[in-house]
Amino acid sequence: MVENICVFCGSNAGIDGVYAEAARDLARAIAGRGMRIVYGGGNIGLMGVLAEASLAAGVRVTGVIPHALLEREVGHRGLVDLRVVNSMHERKALMAELADAFIALPGGLGTFEEMFEMLTWVQLGIHRKPCGILNVEGFYDSLITFLDHAVITGFLKPEHRGILAVERESRALLDRLAAQRLPEVRRWIERDQI
Repeated sequence: MVENICVFCGSNAGIDGVYAEAARDLARAIAGRGMRIVYGGGNIGLMGVLAEASLAAGVRVTGVIPHALLEREVGHRGLVDLRVVNSMHERKALMAELADAFIALPGGLGTFEEMFEMLTWVQLGIHRKPCGILNVEGFYDSLITFLDHAVITGFLKPEHRGILAVERESRALLDRLAAQRLPEVRRWIERDQI
């Protein structure tokens, strides 16, 4: 059962207001299902938009942020549950532990890296939590094409490509994540060995 959604998103808001509106819509959709949000703890960019919209909608929000970013004054000081960790590695591990599923909104390198690590952990059998992309205005179209190319060229198995759910609308993505059945894989490595 998906109750805690980890949302990866940009520390920038993008040049088009459609991305911020998508973050607000996702917050409302999560609120409508009585779910909770785990995110990177920031108060800037899409992270800040997501947190503010979630709090306004009555969603319980847990932020996870490293000391270094908190000291740069990018941590959201309005959260009741802001967890401060020592490193980016600890941040991702705690977010993964707290979440039942993962969603990537538009973002940059950090967002990409976080989502790909969660996908890799499914592939390796470290966890079996659904992963999805909210493909706002086709933001991830080129990435999706690239993943399909990786399948065609033999670098990605079709069942591993199938781990990533992609939708353009928040409610449709939440429905897919709730219904997603991940492939059975042999556990290759324990998380504490990474």
